[in-house]
Amino acid sequence: MTHHIDPRFFDTIHAELTSLRHDLHRHPELGFQEHATARRIAAELERLELPFETGIGQTGIVATVHGQNADNGRRIGLRADMDALPIQELSDHDHASQTPGRMHACGHDGHTTMLLGVARYLAAHRDFAGTLYLVFQPAEEGLGGGRAMVEDGLFTRFPMDEIYALHNWPAMPAGQVAVRPGPIMAATDRLDITVRGKGGHGGVNPHLSTDPVRMAGALIQALHSIVSRDIDPLSPAALSLCGLQGGDLDGFAIIPDEVRISGTARTLDAESRDRMEQAVRRVCDGIATTHGGEIELAYQRIFPATVNAEAPTRHVETTVVETLGEAALVRNVPPSLGGEDFSFMLEQCPGAYCFLGTAEGEGTPPLHNARFDFNDAVIPTGCRLLLALGLRALETTPASAS
Repeated sequence: MTHHIDPRFFDTIHAELTSLRHDLHRHPELGFQEHATARRIAAELERLELPFETGIGQTGIVATVHGQNADNGRRIGLRADMDALPIQELSDHDHASQTPGRMHACGHDGHTTMLLGVARYLAAHRDFAGTLYLVFQPAEEGLGGGRAMVEDGLFTRFPMDEIYALHNWPAMPAGQVAVRPGPIMAATDRLDITVRGKGGHGGVNPHLSTDPVRMAGALIQALHSIVSRDIDPLSPAALSLCGLQGGDLDGFAIIPDEVRISGTARTLDAESRDRMEQAVRRVCDGIATTHGGEIELAYQRIFPATVNAEAPTRHVETTVVETLGEAALVRNVPPSLGGEDFSFMLEQCPGAYCFLGTAEGEGTPPLHNARFDFNDAVIPTGCRLLLALGLRALETTPASAS
């Protein structure tokens, strides 16, 4: 029997959920350090009398909610991330971060709050068949908390047919939901380059040095041509060099021994990712040989691409239309070249990831901005969507079944 979701439930607890979100925002914690956040989540789950396990992937939590109807064997996961960023908040609202140099600049406090809102509903409404797992994930911001949970047995300890997640998206109007099949977020790689030469006097004997600044300049120009000439123009990709250190500005006539460069590469498919790394290595070797120096490259593959399975993507589309209306759905949204370690979960379990619009006008600060704040007005919408994704997926027969 289909479970009929009470559409007013989340409106009645909106103020309480907002207060919870503000409390989480005041006390941000970085990846794998979310101890107080995990205790806050555990306390809420205990109050709701929902069973849960802690310490999964270090600080992660998984709550288990069994329906009271005859078990149909379906198991669905809903995931929210809960870590903050090393950014000094510049907002002046009354729930600003109380920890210097730390803030929820990506809205994970909102994600956690919405999944706890779903927990509130499920604690009071068990008239469904199957099992929902509420996955509170640590360390999404570059540290691979999703991978840590998978390696700690997430899907063996909590077998799931599908798993779903959403991310607030201040680039879209509040209440809209965007999704696409296939890659929706990029593979995220990190480049750390050390350019080594031989220092000297910039005026007296520059010809006797091997200038790493000159090498770095040539290297930067060459690396920035890779996307346009080594990657298929029909496959979106980006390579950005974002950090440069070398020499001493006060020592204006001193050629240094070393220059360091850092950056990131983003791709959406395995072939482009391989070609990107191969090209970066080739260019580094070539510039080093040309200039008679040495270039050391550390190329780290951080996150794979976040790839939505076809059937779960269509499930998201159908659920958005049924829950929020046709006008709320943005189909086939262009992929983002941002990274997301929900990708590790989607490598092991079919599922889908979508964007929930949170913008209120053109002045909404973007993600990772020191003045960003999650839009509390969309909390009920996000709760309804997550809940409907889970409950309706429990009622769906897998495509492989007949």
